[in-house]
Amino acid sequence: MGQPSAALATFAQAARPTTIIEAPRLARKLGINLLLASETFQHTGSFKFRATSHLASHVPNPLIIAASSGNFGQALAYACSLVGKRSIIVMPQTSALVKVDAVREYGGQVDFVDVRAKSRAARVAELAGEHPEAYVASAYDDPLVIEGNSSLGEELARIDCPFDRPPEVVVAPVGGGGLTSGIVTGLRRAGSSLEVVGAEPLLANDAAQSLRAGRIVANETEPQTIADGARTVSLGVHNWAILKDGLAGIVEVPEENIALAVRLLFELANLKAEPTGALSVGALLTDPDRFRGRLVCCVVSGGNVDPAVYRELLGAS
Repeated sequence: MGQPSAALATFAQAARPTTIIEAPRLARKLGINLLLASETFQHTGSFKFRATSHLASHVPNPLIIAASSGNFGQALAYACSLVGKRSIIVMPQTSALVKVDAVREYGGQVDFVDVRAKSRAARVAELAGEHPEAYVASAYDDPLVIEGNSSLGEELARIDCPFDRPPEVVVAPVGGGGLTSGIVTGLRRAGSSLEVVGAEPLLANDAAQSLRAGRIVANETEPQTIADGARTVSLGVHNWAILKDGLAGIVEVPEENIALAVRLLFELANLKAEPTGALSVGALLTDPDRFRGRLVCCVVSGGNVDPAVYRELLGAS
């Protein structure tokens, strides 16, 4: 394996390593050899702190502006607070209240937008014009973000596997592509050939369509999947450059399997996951034959879910 990168070293100063969980009951239920790499215990409750801690410490600007449905926003607000910077987070009016409150508690300024009337990107552009001193960050289509997320790929390449063999495939959620492109980057830097498969909501399957078409395919509007972290219009340009050859494929997960994955993680792995975070397990439910006979590492990318939504998901039949 290669030497740890500067991104991993920077991340290690501020953040927590991923939590590797054996989940034998869940594995038996799925009929798949399984490990979970949970980012739910990361600072701010998701993998996004990997990206924002790297970004906030590497740009000179005193203010960072970004759009987010919640996880990137609260992670950026916290990372900025650690290095004495300000943040403005453009959030859809439909964002989960728990995520809005968290952005504010971490010191970020929330700017709401009605995405039916104006896109997040358009509002970010307006704010950038009002604040020329600001750095405008993408939650996924930014080399600094990808580099920060690569720390997870490097960790996965070096995990102390409790089984008698290393994982053969990593399954991770896909929205804009920041997580999976970071994982691919970190794995390859570490000298690992571990296969990476994306898990994407069927209702927001622009990444899967892009792989099939060989070019970026965009959604016409923000898709209203329950996996709110994957409500992106398209993959980012920087992400696509990595993922077009770096992904072994994408499993398109229907809404009912996303909800079922949330429940199974709670019931059989004692793990609270938000719908986006449960996409990887949803992929195993959707296409189990792809993974049987292999040791699979599912990335559970976050656990920030509105309590009312979580109660509804757990109570669904």
